[in-house]
Amino acid sequence: MTVDKQRPPGWLHVESLDIDSQGVARRADGKVVFIDGALPGEWVSANVHRRKNNWEQASLLEVHEESSQRVRPRCPHFGWHEGACGGCRMQHLHVAAQVAIKQRVLEDNLWHLAKVKPDMLLRPIEGPAWGYRWRARFSVRHVRKKGTVLVGFHERKSRYVADIRECHVVPPHVSALLMPLRELIGSMDAIETCPQIELACGDEVTALVLRHLQPLSAGDVEKLRSFAGAHPGVQWWLQPKGPDTATLLDEGGPQLAYSLPEFGIAMPFRPTDFTQVNPHINRVLVDRAVRLLQPRREDRVIDWFCGLGNFTLPLATRAGSVFGIEGSEALVARSRENYEFNRRTQPLAPVTFATRNLFEMTTQQLVDDGPADRWLVDPPRDGAFALAKAIADLRQNPALRGGWRPPGRIVYVSCNPATLARDAGLFVHQAGYACTAAGVVNMFPHTAHVESIAVFDLA
Repeated sequence: MTVDKQRPPGWLHVESLDIDSQGVARRADGKVVFIDGALPGEWVSANVHRRKNNWEQASLLEVHEESSQRVRPRCPHFGWHEGACGGCRMQHLHVAAQVAIKQRVLEDNLWHLAKVKPDMLLRPIEGPAWGYRWRARFSVRHVRKKGTVLVGFHERKSRYVADIRECHVVPPHVSALLMPLRELIGSMDAIETCPQIELACGDEVTALVLRHLQPLSAGDVEKLRSFAGAHPGVQWWLQPKGPDTATLLDEGGPQLAYSLPEFGIAMPFRPTDFTQVNPHINRVLVDRAVRLLQPRREDRVIDWFCGLGNFTLPLATRAGSVFGIEGSEALVARSRENYEFNRRTQPLAPVTFATRNLFEMTTQQLVDDGPADRWLVDPPRDGAFALAKAIADLRQNPALRGGWRPPGRIVYVSCNPATLARDAGLFVHQAGYACTAAGVVNMFPHTAHVESIAVFDLA
């Protein structure tokens, strides 16, 4: 017979992690305590700094019994102390455990929010845990009291910019640029009016988009050119106002683009366009999504929320025809450009593009867009509720369908497990589908972000 070890009354036992990577413990009276920095299975002491009737917010004071999954963070700027960088939240947890927790978050959301249980759990899509972040937005601040310029992410739970000198989630060559960028901005006339540098890496180009609130002097422009000359592959873009105003400082050189080599596709893009942060995972994700969709040469496929064509163009190498739909005329134009660009080098199936307000999708619009054999759905964080509702309504009201028929398979790529679960509930309980597979995609290692993919087959 074993006897539970007695522990001091002030110690807390951490049961799980919440979606924000906080340890979740319970006091003897059942009150929940959320503890920054604590991991499941640990016994800890915590400092409570916020109290409510049913829960408390706390920071970690000491770990008395450590989790076997706790690791030493690689980044010296990581932590919960004052001034710590807020760019990552899970570096203290082994990356394999991070993936397992994200898988549980996906399963819990599907079951608790929608009463949906996948027939099969897909193997998680994983990749490099470091140097993966090819997109980032660095804040820039001139701190007079310190006599320096800071370039980096915000401090944890703060509006201040962290004093970081290296970053291990961006590519090594970008981490090496942080200190030179601080020196560059510190030498410019526009030291007070450049609040942000956006990073976008392509296969051959590192684009830096400088947000400047006032026109740059000729001297500052020359300093930017000298910086690019001293750092091969760096390309400056200037952004005086919104993202659409970003323009390349100097023409020439390689084009900003990423590749999907499995499909022979190259995707030119602007640095302010939405592209996936992690190109290594994106390649695997696109390949898996297409394989799961199983398009045949005679199939018509609809790519909802097609963006720049990240899934549309690979699908055009496998399907009979593809219909790409997006909510922005500008994005649709860019998708067409990328389609024509790739048609120069390989045969692609016919692709048409259209603009729709996908958050106000109706049954009539769905019928008007015609039937398809397969759907690929890749919405933003808000999900695809209107689309799921429309297909559910058509299932419930056969008289509205006419010659329209539902797709035999839907592959849904999600960046928010809660909205995926909501939409999955409609597909499964009202639209006649079964969730035959689902799994996580570790697009953002060391963060609490959960990307996932789910497959729905017509029952």
